[in-house]
Amino acid sequence: MTLVDLPNTTSLDAEVAATAAPSKAAPGSNPTLVLLALAMGGFAIGTTEFAAMSLLPDFAPDLGLDAPTAGHVISAYALGVVVGAPVIAVLAAKVARRTLLISLMCLFAVGNGLSALAPTYGWMLAFRFLAGVPHGAYFGVAALVAASLVPRERRSQAVSRVLLGLTIATVVGVPLANGIGQFVGWRWSFGLVALLALLTAVLVRVHAPLGEPAEGASPLRELGALKRGQVWLTLATGAIGFGGLFSVYTYLASTLLEVTHASPAAIPAVLAVFGLGMTIGNLVCAWAADRVQMPAAGATLVWSAATLALYPFASANLWTLTPTVFLIGCGCGLATILQTRLMDVAEDAQTLAAALNHSAFNVANALGPWLAGMALAAGFGLPATGWVGVALALGGLAIWAISVSLDRRSSAAT
Repeated sequence: MTLVDLPNTTSLDAEVAATAAPSKAAPGSNPTLVLLALAMGGFAIGTTEFAAMSLLPDFAPDLGLDAPTAGHVISAYALGVVVGAPVIAVLAAKVARRTLLISLMCLFAVGNGLSALAPTYGWMLAFRFLAGVPHGAYFGVAALVAASLVPRERRSQAVSRVLLGLTIATVVGVPLANGIGQFVGWRWSFGLVALLALLTAVLVRVHAPLGEPAEGASPLRELGALKRGQVWLTLATGAIGFGGLFSVYTYLASTLLEVTHASPAAIPAVLAVFGLGMTIGNLVCAWAADRVQMPAAGATLVWSAATLALYPFASANLWTLTPTVFLIGCGCGLATILQTRLMDVAEDAQTLAAALNHSAFNVANALGPWLAGMALAAGFGLPATGWVGVALALGGLAIWAISVSLDRRSSAAT
């Protein structure tokens, strides 16, 4: 199959039915408790992913690093996500989903626990890479488990409950970890995340369904996802379109200090507002995706482009910047929409496609700041990060349009 090939509809319907079918439940389990357990893992992951950025000024001097070198620690985690998601999804194709989720959370706990004990820069790089390895696979498998608990028309909302843990982490977990880092020490912040991961493993073991692998599951079948053009288009939509959010988020604190001239004390509050927007956007977009999936994705990208275009004009004043940041954060709901889109186009390679979604978003996490940094190096100023975001959102929208066009052509042909 070529890059523009579309999935066979008969196979797709069978796989969707399998995904939506109830899993073998653990004794006494119920969907609410399962989703809560899965969201706890998202909370732990979100806390370490975003808090590590704010803890950089604390662990850099302790490890004898300058700021740019310490930034490589953040990149090491992202690299772990990009590498770990597809590798684990393929190698663990025959593992029951509950068993896999528990194993991933234990590995995540080990990575963060070792990060708390890292004696040198080299070890810190290795441990942060290790901590990132389970990230994408956990979210991918958790999304499939969540979708299996509810009827097909509510899949996106179930997936959004898992991602709700991550978005709430930006409002609660990150300030908590940052506070612990400042008052007790940065090592305790990573230790806290390790404890949250172990708690997640226990909750998943108690409440989650076993989730036996699908009949005929194999590494080779999972790799079949890479042959499907719509899978690649969906991943590219996220990798490009979501980069705009990160281009602004990465330099938001600097913008507040140097452009808005806000007090340093305002930074945690504005970041929390950003997280609140992510949380609400996640819920609203999930509701829309269960009704009109691809139109919801396109509308979210248009929303992102429009709100990012407001950023350069709003950045001079705290009272205009804060609501704009909230609106930009709402664009985070794209993640949930694309997660369920991948369930529809991956046919019988669900696990790999679902996990790759988070690899794509970590590509966005690297691409957005890199392009924004180029704009800053060219002398355009911090507000210009908003225009970089607009360009990326529109790039994602263009890829989305190609995907929709191919869907329509396929429907017309049948």
